[in-house]
Amino acid sequence: MVIVTTIRRDVVTLPAVALGPDNPLPPLRPLDEVHRIDDRDKEDLPRGMARQAGYGPLHSLLPVRVRDGYGRTREPRDIAALVIENDRLRVTVLPGLGGRIASLFHKPSGRELLYCNPVFQPACFALNGAWFSGGIEWNIGATGHTTLSCSPLHAARIIAPDGGGMLRLWEWERLRDLPFQVDLWLPEGSDFLYVGVRVRNPHEKPTPVYWWSNIAVPEECRVLAPADEAWQFAYERRLQRVPVPSYDGADRTYPLNSTHPADYFYEVPDGRRRWIAALGEDGHGLVQTSTDVLRGRKLFVWGTGTGGRRWQEWLTAPGTGGYCEIQAGLARTQLEHVRLDAESEVSWLEAYGPLNAEREGEWAAVLRRTEALLEAVLPRAEVDAAYEAWKPYADAEPGETLAVGSGWGALEVLRTGQKLPGTPFEESTLGAEQAPWQELLRTGSFPEPRRVGPPGETLVAPHWRDMLETAPARPLTEYHLGVAQWHAGDRAQAVRSWERALELAPSLWPLLRCLAVADQEAGHRRRAADRYAEAFDDLCQERRDDGESWTAATAALGSEAIEALLAVGRAADARAVWQRLHPMTRERGRFRLIEARLLVEEGDREEARAVFDAGFEVADLREGAETIGDLWARITDEPLPARYDFRMRPRDDDGN
Repeated sequence: MVIVTTIRRDVVTLPAVALGPDNPLPPLRPLDEVHRIDDRDKEDLPRGMARQAGYGPLHSLLPVRVRDGYGRTREPRDIAALVIENDRLRVTVLPGLGGRIASLFHKPSGRELLYCNPVFQPACFALNGAWFSGGIEWNIGATGHTTLSCSPLHAARIIAPDGGGMLRLWEWERLRDLPFQVDLWLPEGSDFLYVGVRVRNPHEKPTPVYWWSNIAVPEECRVLAPADEAWQFAYERRLQRVPVPSYDGADRTYPLNSTHPADYFYEVPDGRRRWIAALGEDGHGLVQTSTDVLRGRKLFVWGTGTGGRRWQEWLTAPGTGGYCEIQAGLARTQLEHVRLDAESEVSWLEAYGPLNAEREGEWAAVLRRTEALLEAVLPRAEVDAAYEAWKPYADAEPGETLAVGSGWGALEVLRTGQKLPGTPFEESTLGAEQAPWQELLRTGSFPEPRRVGPPGETLVAPHWRDMLETAPARPLTEYHLGVAQWHAGDRAQAVRSWERALELAPSLWPLLRCLAVADQEAGHRRRAADRYAEAFDDLCQERRDDGESWTAATAALGSEAIEALLAVGRAADARAVWQRLHPMTRERGRFRLIEARLLVEEGDREEARAVFDAGFEVADLREGAETIGDLWARITDEPLPARYDFRMRPRDDDGN
């Protein structure tokens, strides 16, 4: 008897970390993204790739906030899940965590096709901080892991093209102001999960768009893709063309043959079917294929070096095995963005399922055999036909609501009056974060808060900036206007807005902090340090120590103030800021590292070494960061202990 496809609610219980509050300080500094190359290196790239690598780079996280409030203490937590199931596959989706597919289980073989992380442990890999490993994630926005990695998406039940059930996920991506949807369904009796994706540009101007579907699989595999060349990118930030499968004396299609973390973007020839597979030693594994719009394919490896292995442990639980990532994207590499014309859309269909093939042998022969087997179990024409069958259903209105995302899309729909068939952003989803902006839209005036507290998020798109410019010039309005002007590149006007607000603002520290950042960016480090010290003093007088928003503000501003003061040699003043932090804040790993830095600046290397010896974990250590190793080198000539070694680059002759 064939089991009809079902969609049901479920709960996944995992050792998990609480996400904690977002950083309340607007991210004014340029984006620190490791996946970029120097302009001079673009000269050696194919013309189209070079053009797209220089098109629409993201310079700011605004209007999104940084998510750095998580720690490293895990306890069992229930995570809401949605399960799509037929008689062949069981798919577990986490709508509250970016719509991540956490599991793809093949029933006939009893095999899990993905790497399933047994814990939920955020780390600082997303563009805005918190990200977690495992499963299949949908990356939209700009180069890097999406800001929606740990955010809720809207989800609803809908009718699939074959009349069965389909799960729709959708949200409003805020970096580019683009609505998108992901439709998942299991055709009756199919071994393959179908995924229809659509990204729309409802605006009157073209916009850069970025998409990579990121699939985690066990790293003890061989990765196959129809290519004889790849573009290799590592943490030295150099993009170079290399042969496939072997490069520099090793077959790089086996993830464990690499020493250091690296990306391999496969050069799939035009006209060739788009697919990528990860097969275990017994030949069983996962294959992903798509319509041709999703042209790029990639392998990411952690490598066998100390830093890569440490990151593997950091992101999961010890003894659970490592993983690599196979990916599919709109461009050849993740260093590129593609143009999405005004009032247009881009869409495609992906398919995920099991494959059993002989992975060993001469490369061209292996690819021919594997491609033939893929064609036998899922013909290319069938994928194209499934896409054509899905397209009319992309506009179908969702049925039963299964999960609720943010209210930002509803605010944009309210502003424009646009109708977005298939992805309704209902007014009922508007919340406290959108309320002041809704009032600005309705009355032309931005409301002042009834109680003093950290300011909310700033909307920075041109239409919101225009509304702020014509609104009554109250302190909070001027604060938000300054942030929007800063984002637009009008830094002088932003400073004037913040300075005007200082005259009447009941809360000075948010404005002083913005002015301090402006001073730093302009090279006025001493004035920036003065303003940071004044801002932190004002916050300490104003804060209420019984709320997480105040604790988060104190931690964020304190960290920046200490850094600014140390940069101009004011260690005593930096120590004074440290002493006024909340006791629990000082115990966090990030601040234990700051304490060691303070001790070094004060000339007490012995006590700084004692901080390392006692042990600490910097929960929000940034991907590619080398701050721990750099500080250790200032304390001692001894090798960096393995527990602190997160370095992702080869070391030079001096061991750096």
